[in-house]
Amino acid sequence: MSLSRSLVWVSLAFLAGIVIAGNVSLPVQIWLFLAGIALALGLLWRFLTHSIGLDTLAQDVTSATILAIFLLLGAARYQSAIAVFDAFDLGWYNDRPYETLVTARVTEPPDQRDNYSNLRLRATGIDTGGGTDLQVDGLLLARVDSNEEYHYGQVIRLRGYLESPPEGEDFSYREYLARQNVHSMMASADVTILPGEKGNPFMAGMFAFKRRALETIYRIFPDPEASLLAGILLGEDNGLPKDLQQAFKDTGTSHIIAISGFNIAIIAGIFLALFGRAFGKTRGAFLAAAGIIFYTLLVGANAAVVRAAVMGVTALFARHFGRQQAGLNTLFGVAALMNLVNPYYLQDVGFQLSFAATLGLILYAQPMERFTANFLARYVIRNTQHSETSPDPRIAQASSLISAFFLLTLAAQITTLPIMAYHFNRISLVSFIANPFILPVQPAVMILGGLADLLGMIYEPLGQIAAFIAWPFVAYTIALVDYFGNVSWAAFSIDFPFWMVIAWYATLLGLTVGRDPLKELFVALKVTLPKIPAWVFLASLTLLALLVWRAVLSLPDGKLHITFLDVETSDAILIETPSGDTILVNGGESLSQLSSQLGRRLPLFNRKLDWLIVASTQENQVNALPRLMERYPPSQALWAGNVEASFPSRKLNEWLVSHQVRVTRAEADQVLDLGDGATLRVLHVDERGAVLLIEYGSFRALLPVGMSFDALDALRADDSLHPLTALLLAESGLTQLNPESWIASLDPQLVILSVSADNILGLPDLETLDAVGPRMLLRTDANGWIEIVSDSQFIWVEVERGEATIAVTPTPIGAETPAPTEELFLTEEPFITETPEVTETP
Repeated sequence: MSLSRSLVWVSLAFLAGIVIAGNVSLPVQIWLFLAGIALALGLLWRFLTHSIGLDTLAQDVTSATILAIFLLLGAARYQSAIAVFDAFDLGWYNDRPYETLVTARVTEPPDQRDNYSNLRLRATGIDTGGGTDLQVDGLLLARVDSNEEYHYGQVIRLRGYLESPPEGEDFSYREYLARQNVHSMMASADVTILPGEKGNPFMAGMFAFKRRALETIYRIFPDPEASLLAGILLGEDNGLPKDLQQAFKDTGTSHIIAISGFNIAIIAGIFLALFGRAFGKTRGAFLAAAGIIFYTLLVGANAAVVRAAVMGVTALFARHFGRQQAGLNTLFGVAALMNLVNPYYLQDVGFQLSFAATLGLILYAQPMERFTANFLARYVIRNTQHSETSPDPRIAQASSLISAFFLLTLAAQITTLPIMAYHFNRISLVSFIANPFILPVQPAVMILGGLADLLGMIYEPLGQIAAFIAWPFVAYTIALVDYFGNVSWAAFSIDFPFWMVIAWYATLLGLTVGRDPLKELFVALKVTLPKIPAWVFLASLTLLALLVWRAVLSLPDGKLHITFLDVETSDAILIETPSGDTILVNGGESLSQLSSQLGRRLPLFNRKLDWLIVASTQENQVNALPRLMERYPPSQALWAGNVEASFPSRKLNEWLVSHQVRVTRAEADQVLDLGDGATLRVLHVDERGAVLLIEYGSFRALLPVGMSFDALDALRADDSLHPLTALLLAESGLTQLNPESWIASLDPQLVILSVSADNILGLPDLETLDAVGPRMLLRTDANGWIEIVSDSQFIWVEVERGEATIAVTPTPIGAETPAPTEELFLTEEPFITETPEVTETP
């Protein structure tokens, strides 16, 4: 074992020992005893072989002994990390058939999802029913209500059932949490906040900075661009809607939003390409390392990010300040050191991707760049005025750009593809095409987006101006991900067994070791920036064109727009009046879905709702609204239903009151003037909510969002509802609230159904679908969002998926509806003090 390779082999032996101990369970003492035996035998054989003059054999015996010792020590380290509980550990009380009271402090900001939040807690005491706290220690994962606010350092009291994390056939949540030293969870917890706070002041300040940065992003950017930036800049990727998250996975670009080794490795390469060309190789490398460190602190410096950053910085300096073997020594040494700290890292997919991506960069990035430069010099860029001693600088510039935006990704994908295929059973075919188109703008996304966020934290109007410049790059990223994700062959499922992973790396190792070009690594050529900044002028014109284009599309077109947003089994309806006012009716459960779809439709950087109409206070109808208000604050609200009907409705009401938003209680026969003759009428109000009717010339749409049995009886007796242009089915198609006789009497030309494909109630009911009959039925689970546009005489229907555009002529009403005399008045102020006219019809 040569000295230059010693650290690689020792680290491999240590890691192999961890793998063996994961499959062969022996006490720590046995592993240490075996290591002692290996040491004694090695010394004995070393003495015997050396004494008889077999020095070469003695060296081999020494190497084998060292490897065996480190292998056994790795096994001992893994075994020592396995949790063994006693009465002073929180895990001791898992899976008891009774509720417990746990006192704990919040160790990090809550992980907020659409319908719940995950809290990481450090338990300090437990009451199992005796009335007194027993002192315990241990980390706990608790699921709490998403609309309740918690922060780092809070002391809370939880009531619920302590459970061991579940284990599945395909995924072990228990092992996943154990790698983070979490062995207990509370799937449903009632929380009481206790006085006092405990926590590290530095960590508290860092988390407060991150929270402020996150809030600023959502104030100055629209969604889904805001959620994408939150993922890239701050590691908060839960705000992206599910369909967009899937598109990132299918296109092989999820490394952009997931803070993993893959992401850090690409960021390191991009930073190096930018800083290296501008400041030179040495300074560029140190600036790139500083950029990675700053980025790590910005996203919270949790274990996964620190691990990825260590790998990224390792690859950075290994590639540019050392030989290939030194880079491999450093990489394997860091991997062994990290697993010495936490031997569960080796089982973590994130660690595996980090290690594999960094290995790919060390082995293949420079040779690929050299091959590209030679190819360009021979076949593409030919100039007889330059010799081998004086190469054409265009070659260096072109190969550097290709390396930064394509070869780095390819080098990392070569070594990470089998890991992703094995764990996720899915391979992206379009990733090799999508990445070269998407990666070039990521430096602009990160730099301009981060700059806008920092400026917005200092002075929000200044950050808003910077956001105008950054937005096109983020929007471009999302547009291309959507485009490539919709390609039919973008990704496919595959059964990739473990033996194929071994075969892949064995083949790769054979090809790598046998190639001479990998014996020497080339230093990148210096490339200067263009002397004439024509690209600055062209880029500025492009940015201006994009901003103008988006602004023009946001201008009112004199038509009434009603969009039924795809928010699963609930209702969220966006109304855009002929004069450009915006009204949101309810919001559904999913914040990410609702926020993303609103961001795509509301005017850029002017995301204030003119009206919020709460037509139902049931939890599934308003769960997303309390947290949405910070991003899309309403000027006024119209409220129907019992405020105490659900926890989200109470939180929403508290927010409206605390922010001095004028709230009008809905009453039957109230009319909201939408302008140009369009009206929104409240037909019925009770404790459950309200039923709304929108009229615009011959167009009429019935929205029974807060439908109840009392409302159904009252509306059945109203003969004036017929004929209808559009009908929204109540309660996602529940038969009892959508009887066949009522649908037949209304005789709508178009029926809308807001439902999710996987709802647990099995909606819509088959009886409701039979009652709809041959009428045109559009469903959000099949068609996505559904937009109805009317000019009072004709209507156009557009859907996200399926049929393109449908034109319908509304059934005329016997008498023309007189136009109201006053239009809805709006102001540019964040909140208005005078309400648009709400009148009661006699």
